[in-house]
Amino acid sequence: MTPPTDPRSNMNTYATERENEVAELAVRDFSTEEPDEISPAGSPTWYFRGQNFIVALTSLRAGDSLTRGSDQDEEFVILLNDSAPDVLVTAQEDGIATSEHVTERALIVVPPGASTVTAQSDTEVVRLFDVRTSDVVARASNSASYATPHPRVAPLVPWPDPVDGHRLRIYLVDRVAKNPQRFGRIYRTSAFMVNFMEPQEGPRDTENLSPHHHDDFEQGSLALAGDWIHHVRTSWTPRQSQWREDRHDRVGSPSLAVIPPPTIHTSVAIGPGRNQLIDIFSPPRVDFSQQPGWVLNAEDYPAPASTSEESNR
Repeated sequence: MTPPTDPRSNMNTYATERENEVAELAVRDFSTEEPDEISPAGSPTWYFRGQNFIVALTSLRAGDSLTRGSDQDEEFVILLNDSAPDVLVTAQEDGIATSEHVTERALIVVPPGASTVTAQSDTEVVRLFDVRTSDVVARASNSASYATPHPRVAPLVPWPDPVDGHRLRIYLVDRVAKNPQRFGRIYRTSAFMVNFMEPQEGPRDTENLSPHHHDDFEQGSLALAGDWIHHVRTSWTPRQSQWREDRHDRVGSPSLAVIPPPTIHTSVAIGPGRNQLIDIFSPPRVDFSQQPGWVLNAEDYPAPASTSEESNR
């Protein structure tokens, strides 16, 4: 059960089991594994995916750039979580190049078309692409796992485009005050929902965990600071051949865990210092969107009318 002090405690996250096979927890610890590619300037990049999204994490060296061409048909997301990131982001808006220098923790939405991210100093850059970006999908080290779509995961149906059209958008995370009535700092686009969880200083209280599950969507838990254990339990179906032992995967940072539905899961910070986790969902979550004030950029990215979203104003 979710503790009553958790902002999610009023949500119904439990449902009747189905017989479709449950996927296994997928984890990649970027801190210990070799990168998938290294740029000529020496910047390593790791790729790992869920069914609807791909995470590309790059330790971008000063002066090096990440580029996307004019054939980038969908917007994508950049996450900056360094204490003092330093990047120049340039994107095309109606044929005119727009540049922004970002030196704070941020979520950046890059519009479709050509773009460049250049590190002014060494900076860790995370890019989120949705499954429609086929060239990035093919680079994921676990792409073979999704050769056949996982039956429990609903496919990506994008939410509405931004109300004022596609453009470079920068959301500075630390300028939003912590609010105990809100679960982290949540942003969404038409394809993503990203939650900058509140940093955990020191180990989490293991007597106050929050095991829960999701019926039909994966959760990408991106650890960007500290050490973690991802606890995952596969619920029993009527077929005993599908039962699995519990998983208790310990990872460092950076790392990514893709948690499949409907497994019961909770993540525990175990490091002595700062522990930072960012949760990634694709498409955006309806239940979080229905909570007043939780989605910080809801006025930019509307929810479908079918979600009956309450006003965030």
